[in-house]
Amino acid sequence: MRPAPTILHLDMDAFYASAEQAAKPSLRGKAVVVGGLGPRGVVATASYEARRLGVHSAMPTAQARRLAPNAAYLVPRFSLYRTVSDQVMELLGRLSPLVEPLSLDEAFVDLEAGGTADDSASARATGEGLRAAIRAVTGLSGSVGLAGSKMLAKIASEEAKPDGLLVIEPGTERELLAPMSVRILPGVGPATGDHLRRAGMTTVHDLAEAGEAELVRLVGKAHGHGLFRMALGLDDRPVVAERDAKSVSVEDTFDVDLHDRVRVRAEVERLAVRCVERLRAADRSGRTVVLKVRRYDFSTLTRSETLRGPTDDPTVVREAAGRLLESVDTTGGVRLLGVGVTGLADYTQEDLFAQAADARELAQRALEHHAPTAEGGGEEAVPEAEADSAEQLAARRWPAGHDVHHEEHGHGWVQGSGIGRVTVRFEEPWSAPGRVLTFRIDDPLLRPADPLPLVRESPDYSSWPASLPKSRSSGAGSSEGGESSP
Repeated sequence: MRPAPTILHLDMDAFYASAEQAAKPSLRGKAVVVGGLGPRGVVATASYEARRLGVHSAMPTAQARRLAPNAAYLVPRFSLYRTVSDQVMELLGRLSPLVEPLSLDEAFVDLEAGGTADDSASARATGEGLRAAIRAVTGLSGSVGLAGSKMLAKIASEEAKPDGLLVIEPGTERELLAPMSVRILPGVGPATGDHLRRAGMTTVHDLAEAGEAELVRLVGKAHGHGLFRMALGLDDRPVVAERDAKSVSVEDTFDVDLHDRVRVRAEVERLAVRCVERLRAADRSGRTVVLKVRRYDFSTLTRSETLRGPTDDPTVVREAAGRLLESVDTTGGVRLLGVGVTGLADYTQEDLFAQAADARELAQRALEHHAPTAEGGGEEAVPEAEADSAEQLAARRWPAGHDVHHEEHGHGWVQGSGIGRVTVRFEEPWSAPGRVLTFRIDDPLLRPADPLPLVRESPDYSSWPASLPKSRSSGAGSSEGGESSP
């Protein structure tokens, strides 16, 4: 534990949904749900307006629609989220060389290592400066927690939500944690929480009072020892700048179970290509190919094959995934498929000329995958029983919430599609709510587009945070814990 609250935890508020509201003026202040929209879709993020109606992440989209039938349901736009995340992480990198990203919207920062804070006043000033910078650059809000450990900084940011800042002063940890639920502690999930509840322990105070020996008896030596330390507010984990990914994978859940073996094989090959695209985007290669199959009865099977050396060759990964599929019985139907690569490395052992050819193949497959296929697609016909409906094709071509451009009406986003039509609202992040028009799904003047930046003219933060107070002599800010607003 540190004597000053110089570990910062940033958590962007309802990140995906907030980014969509910032990009779409007509959705600001309204319930927005981002996630899979099919019958088996799951909520990724819900805006605070939707959360007040009972919608939350990991909830089935079908259930969310019952709770919030009038909400806007959108397909994720990860290209936008990654762009905004890069902007936020660049700001964090200006505060310290020790930045530990946990996801696109969450990270720890060691302010002491960056010389940007060494006491409560300078830590608070840095946290407030960061929140202001994030809002100016991205248009979004983030909640900040500051404490002497990673565990407490994360708890502080959660307590500060939404759009707040909380400083936990060293020495006040046990008093703050005592009344909180045991679920607030890292590693205490639903099963462990229920086990502790049956033992009469529902708050952190209960854990501290029970003692280490009792916790070891209940949950085992390793977990019990760590749980007792956390209940006392003790956490010595450092902020680690490099967090190597252990695997790269992609998976799809299908609205209707797949029964045709040829279709299943085609989907596995498509996922293998997507997996390699993601692998190459990370400048990595991998040695072990993994296939995941969830069958009609929810049983999940995984198969793996270890190659002679690391690869980012799409042909190698695709053929390995195909071989693995041969050992899986898919007779009853398949509801989910996934392809992944583990044993990651920074190099490959493949022929360079073969890689160049594979790069061209990847590009061609990407074009084929994203090309319009409705009405005169020109692709080889598939059996009628396996052919996608016009409505499914429209949903793939025009996902709800994704960007489009019309040669006459300009930039907009898809409100919905079906029955051969696509409905578009024409507006930009910095415009007033725009008008809505409907087109044929094959309108030659309408095309998919890239997301626009959320802020039209981002301010210059090249010299930030040089002006922030960095020591006790600065006299800026307050040393008292608590939430503050901009």
